[in-house]
Amino acid sequence: MEQRLTDPGLSPEGIAAAHCISRRYLYKLLAAQGHTVSGWIREQRLARCRRDLTDPALDHLPVGAIGGRWGFADPAHFSHAFKAAYGMSPREARAAGAPSEP
Repeated sequence: MEQRLTDPGLSPEGIAAAHCISRRYLYKLLAAQGHTVSGWIREQRLARCRRDLTDPALDHLPVGAIGGRWGFADPAHFSHAFKAAYGMSPREARAAGAPSEP
């Protein structure tokens, strides 16, 4: 799943098929770790976006492009999800240099 985080089409169906398991079993595996499939994907993508937003080498990339690199096809959705997770917008996080932990 980590190898395909950049794919906006990453889905429970595709993950289950790639591993020759049922969707139900995939959900069961992640539930045992306290996650939903979509929740895990979103958390991982947001963490990588947060890392990239604070990377000085990526300052030239627009905030929406950072989200797009990690599978957020819609910049508004990315911004909303980021703010819900970290309590600040992606722009604020970039300006601060290091977003606060949730």
